[in-house]
Amino acid sequence: MSDIIKYEQADGVAVITLHRPDAMNSFNTELRAAVVDAFAKAASDESVRAVVFTGEGRCFSAGADLKAGIDRDVEAILQAEYRPVQEAIASIPKPVIAAVPGSAAGIGLSMALQCDLLIMADNAFLLSPFTTISLVPDGGLNWLLVRQLGYRRAFQLSVESERIPADRCVELGLANKAVPAEELQNAAREWALALAKRAPLSLAATKKVMRLAADSDWSTAYDLEAKLQGQLLGSEDNEEGIQAFFDKRAPEFKGR
Repeated sequence: MSDIIKYEQADGVAVITLHRPDAMNSFNTELRAAVVDAFAKAASDESVRAVVFTGEGRCFSAGADLKAGIDRDVEAILQAEYRPVQEAIASIPKPVIAAVPGSAAGIGLSMALQCDLLIMADNAFLLSPFTTISLVPDGGLNWLLVRQLGYRRAFQLSVESERIPADRCVELGLANKAVPAEELQNAAREWALALAKRAPLSLAATKKVMRLAADSDWSTAYDLEAKLQGQLLGSEDNEEGIQAFFDKRAPEFKGR
């Protein structure tokens, strides 16, 4: 799509790669816009059923590009440029796997944690470094860490700016898997390929209701899952899945 982001697609999987390796894939205005465009492309393509989001080179992303200078109107940038990236990941009706080589730090960590699933190289780490430069975690990171870790642990990891190694991330539930570094990209793609074979309408509905459940009461989540179940029951894919079960074969889902 551009020289700062790569977009590859095959076998139902889109791979979106941050491509500023000399800048540790740090975010500037152009990269933020390019990521939004890439996710929009994946969202609108019916042949894409799963997405891998990763970084080129030695890390996923070091966060904001501090070498470009600090814009004093950071609140406006967070709302107008970073928020659309987070919302693109959250709203795309397809599973997004973050594949983290090396590290994900700052707002790069926010983006990795916003993904539905996360796989790390075994030598990688996550880092919330904001207290070392007298800033607050941003890009939704406060919400993400508290929801995923609970307040006390999230607060400790942030204010102490602790590097969280891959095995600890898996233990804490921040990551799903850690694999040898040289196997990361293949492992992420294989995982995405497996998800791409599952019923896309079911994946989209499950993502929708579980993301709602993270910030809603039981009754609200129950109502939505009941509504979605009513929409899915009797669909072509639902009937195909049931027939494949009785035929003892792999189902062939069409997204209908």
